[in-house]
Amino acid sequence: MIEIIETNQDVHLYLVDKEPLILEKDGILFPSLRGAVSRPFPQKRIVVDMGAVSYVVNGADIMRPGVVDVTPDVTAGKPVQIVDERHGKPLALGIALFDAADLLAQEKGKVARTWHHVGDDIWNLEF
Repeated sequence: MIEIIETNQDVHLYLVDKEPLILEKDGILFPSLRGAVSRPFPQKRIVVDMGAVSYVVNGADIMRPGVVDVTPDVTAGKPVQIVDERHGKPLALGIALFDAADLLAQEKGKVARTWHHVGDDIWNLEF
């Protein structure tokens, strides 16, 4: 069973068997964090070092010094999953500000804008 829930955050949630597994933001469908955790996928990843984890799970944007790897399919303006380097677990979803090669070429500054993270309102929804 699939249900669509509209939110006040310009995000639609797609519930699959009462689990919020897919998000739609600005017309783009992407797995929610719960979806990425329950059904992992290796694409569209920005990998952050363990020192960045506590900031990311609190909703911080992704800064270049904390990035250790990026999959080549990361595209500026498109959704990405932010994962930790040790376990590869999704910590947040965001929008990349650079393509993969340009992101890695940066030495400092913001490289992705976070819009859904562990512990936020969407993560804490219960049905």
